[in-house]
Amino acid sequence: MSARKALLSANNEKSAKSVTSSPNPFDSVSDFEADRSSKPTTAAFSSLGFSATKARYKNDFRDSGGIENQSVQELENYAVYKAEETTNTLNGCLRIAEEMRGDASNTLVKLHQQGQQITKTHQTVADIEHDLSRGEKLLGSLGGLFSKTWKPKKTHRIKGPLPVQGSHLEQRQKLGLATAPPRSEPRHFSSEQASALEKVEHEKAKQDDVLSDLSNMLGELKSMAIDMGSEMERQSVALDRMQDDTDEIHARVKGASQRGRRLLGK
Repeated sequence: MSARKALLSANNEKSAKSVTSSPNPFDSVSDFEADRSSKPTTAAFSSLGFSATKARYKNDFRDSGGIENQSVQELENYAVYKAEETTNTLNGCLRIAEEMRGDASNTLVKLHQQGQQITKTHQTVADIEHDLSRGEKLLGSLGGLFSKTWKPKKTHRIKGPLPVQGSHLEQRQKLGLATAPPRSEPRHFSSEQASALEKVEHEKAKQDDVLSDLSNMLGELKSMAIDMGSEMERQSVALDRMQDDTDEIHARVKGASQRGRRLLGK
C-alpha cells in the first residue's frame, strides 16, 4: 500500500509540474513572451560569432596563436577581409579628394569674383580721372589776366585696369574642366558561389579602379592649384597697377583743392 501511495504521489507531482510548466492561456502574455525572449536566438549567436571573427582579423590572430597556426579556410577568409578593408580605405581617400576638389572649386569662384571687384574698382578710379581733368582745366582758366597759369602736376598717365582676357575659371569651363572627372563604373560581381581567390581578385580590380579615379582627381587638384596661383599673381599685378593710379589721382585731387583755396583767398 505504501508503494502504491508513493507512486500515486509521484504521478500527482509530475502532472502538477507539467501543468505548471505549460503556458496558461489566462496568464499574462508578457510573462510567456519574457520567457521566450530570455533565450538567445540564432541570429544573436551569428552576430556574436561574426564580431569575434572580425576582432581576430583586426589584430592579425595575435590572441589565437598567430597567422601560422590558422587553417587554410581561416586564412582565405582573412585574405578576403584584408582585401575588402584596403578597398574601403581607398574609397575613403577618394572621398577626401572629392571634398578637397569641392573646396578648391569654391575657392576658384571666390578668386574670380575678387578679380572682378578689383577690375570694377580700378575702372571707377579711371572714370574719376576724366571728371578731374575737366575740373583741372576750369581751375587753370581762372585767376585773372595777371595771374600765373596753373597746370596740374601729373606724374604718370592713368593706365586703367588690365584688359580682361577671360579668367581661369571661364577658360576651364570652356575646356570642360569645371566639372568633376567621371568615376569608374562599379563592377558587378556575385560573391555567393565565388571562391576566396576570386573575391580577392575582384577586390583588387576595384582597388585599381579607385586608384585610377584618385590619380585623375589628384591631377585635377594640381591643375586647380596652378590656376589659383596664376589668378592670385594676376590680381597682385592688378592691385599694384590700381595703387599707382589711385596715388596719382589722390595727388592731383590734392593739387586741385589747393588751387581752389588760393582762388577763393584772393
